[in-house]
Amino acid sequence: MSDSKVKLERKAKKMIKSEYVVWLTTVDANHVPQPRPVWFIWDEDAFLIFSQAKAHKVQHIRENGSVSLHFNTDETGDQNVVVYIGMATLDAKTPPAHKVSAYLRKYRKGIKELGMTLEQFSKEYSTAIRVKPTSLRGW
Repeated sequence: MSDSKVKLERKAKKMIKSEYVVWLTTVDANHVPQPRPVWFIWDEDAFLIFSQAKAHKVQHIRENGSVSLHFNTDETGDQNVVVYIGMATLDAKTPPAHKVSAYLRKYRKGIKELGMTLEQFSKEYSTAIRVKPTSLRGW
């Protein structure tokens, strides 16, 4: 493996641990990319995202699971560029958000700031999305 690939993978792992949001881009029925910021955790070998069941991204994933994920860059836009391409699936077997300890560690405060209890959040954001990366690029 090249040195640059090792550095990129190291940078990506660091960003997964440190970033609060990732931009999920799905493709709508007209093949138009639809990016939006989402909360996420890394769970085993995939990004885990919770969504409202009727959100457009859920319908997009039902129709086409090809997605991308990217993090915000620094203010110059030329460092910390990390882009994952992957396949998204809706995962009915995932426990609700309030039963996923890593998710709560990261977003408990954010859920409270939304004015929701943990259980209310889980009810509202009841659809688990898993994105398994297939490739990584960046600089």
